[in-house]
Amino acid sequence: MPKKDIHPKWYPEAKVICNGEVVMTTGSTQPEIHVDVWSGNHPFFTGTQKILDTEGRVDRFMRKYGMASPDEESKVDKPKSETDIKKNKSNKQD
Repeated sequence: MPKKDIHPKWYPEAKVICNGEVVMTTGSTQPEIHVDVWSGNHPFFTGTQKILDTEGRVDRFMRKYGMASPDEESKVDKPKSETDIKKNKSNKQD
């Protein structure tokens, strides 16, 4: 038997509010829960998620483990030698 007057009030129908709209109800110790993101507008759950690959890590992983298609492998730039870099710099200065 729980002790009296030590437990918070329980709200079995607490409203979850996102962007001013009630999105669901749940049990909580608060009557209203304000959230910025929920599964209905999160990119992962809505299928609109984009992989931000600024350093080419995904491509490098795919090549390393042989998951890249032959077309993708041919698009990869080979590292330039120092002489090629020097030639490009001298051409730009002209």
